[in-house]
Amino acid sequence: MLKVKDAASLTKRQRWAALAMLAGSLLIVMMDMTILIMALPEMVAELSPTSSQQLWIVDVYSLVLAGLLIPMSALADRWGRKRTLLTGFAIFGVVSLLVLVATSPGAVIALRAVLGAAGAMIMPTTLSMIRSIFQDPAERARALAVWSVVLSVGGIIGPLVGGSLLEFFSWHSAFLINVPFVAVAVGFGIFLLPEARNPDPPRWDLPATVLSMAGMVGLVWGIKEIAKKGWVDPTAWGVTAAAVLIMTVFVRRCLNRPDPLLDVRLFRSKPFTAGTVAGLTASIAMAGVLLLIAQWLQNIAGFKPIVAGLAMMPMALGSLVMGPLAPRLAVRFGTRNALAGGLALTGVGLLWVFAAGELHSYWQLIGPLTLVGGGVGSLAIASAIIMGSTPQEKAGNAAAIEEAMYDFGNVLGIAVLGSIASALYRIHLDIQDFASRGITGQLATQADESVVGAQNAARETGLVDLADTAAQAFGSALSQTSLIGGIVMVGTALLVRALVPKGFDIAGHNSK
Repeated sequence: MLKVKDAASLTKRQRWAALAMLAGSLLIVMMDMTILIMALPEMVAELSPTSSQQLWIVDVYSLVLAGLLIPMSALADRWGRKRTLLTGFAIFGVVSLLVLVATSPGAVIALRAVLGAAGAMIMPTTLSMIRSIFQDPAERARALAVWSVVLSVGGIIGPLVGGSLLEFFSWHSAFLINVPFVAVAVGFGIFLLPEARNPDPPRWDLPATVLSMAGMVGLVWGIKEIAKKGWVDPTAWGVTAAAVLIMTVFVRRCLNRPDPLLDVRLFRSKPFTAGTVAGLTASIAMAGVLLLIAQWLQNIAGFKPIVAGLAMMPMALGSLVMGPLAPRLAVRFGTRNALAGGLALTGVGLLWVFAAGELHSYWQLIGPLTLVGGGVGSLAIASAIIMGSTPQEKAGNAAAIEEAMYDFGNVLGIAVLGSIASALYRIHLDIQDFASRGITGQLATQADESVVGAQNAARETGLVDLADTAAQAFGSALSQTSLIGGIVMVGTALLVRALVPKGFDIAGHNSK
């Protein structure tokens, strides 16, 4: 058996090779959150799932991942981060291969659930291992820049990769693409990655584990349901309220124990809090932009899904450019100024969408998308603040918190910004104006729910101006939602700048 090296013995080349492997790990997990969007129609045609099963096929991955983030991070601190990561990868690969024998919706749902569990073993572990491998603060900041770029780009390219695969292969390819990546990652990971764990791990807290899982799953499910069924759904609100209560009990339990499952005392650090707030709000902005602009591209501009995926690439390019530059900007202009500036850049991109007025062409979106992506790329600084201000033995805790913020940000972006846009769409459409022309009852409800519904109603009735009015209403809703998002991002930038001390450098040390 080969002797596993420790982080201190790794050469520079080995460290960056290890980072490449970790970044590939994260890319696969992030892609799997969105890649199935493109494969779902073909899967529905073959397996005939009910509408409820379709939702579970899409959502169960993120639900299980969210529920297991904290327990899996604690497990990695005890059992070993390398061992946890490679085990998660092995499970990911085997389960992805098993899709070949999945012949029912229930089987696909089960596979997606296990993939979510494996993803929870992978995601936070990649971040905590970067903290262990890169001991030099400046080098660690560059490594975290790569990690943050992969985090933001992975979700964007998921639909594009899925759409490209479906041009040539069946829906199974959305799963099978994971297998070669996993084989390479495990093979290289065995040799490249050093083992790391908390030398003095806390006792396993089973009640806290159950509380964290129930609370996280309940929060994510409740928010998703509110977004899907509207803000008046009592079941969704009940589950969300119960989840908040459960997470409150979890936090109190962690605060009252000397060896908590998750050290929530990390939030006593203002820089740490600033980094998590930055990650949360930037994720909200990115998820909201992806949702609304993707809908505009497909439903208004008439782009095919794969073309719409390509059209979102300016956001990915913005992240690819800004991510590697972010640590240098932090050194040049100060950590708090660089991070606040990145968040403000996202805000400016959203405000640009509003300032552009009525959307007539995709070319109007290229500049705003690039700025939003560039702002999200600045999350490299937020990660450097979070991990740099956290002791190495608490790296798993910090990684779990940061990953949870990104996960919640994605859910909240779709739920909150999506719901705001839907409400504004209904106001601008004013479906009552079409009542005298036969748009009543089910047709009116259908048109009021979405621009696609309005287009279908227009085709059924021959009312071309209904489709035109719906398109204008959606464009206005997109514009005004962008205004709200832009204001929130600029406000968050000011808050983050106030929280991070002036002398706080990229390594997470206060020089004052």
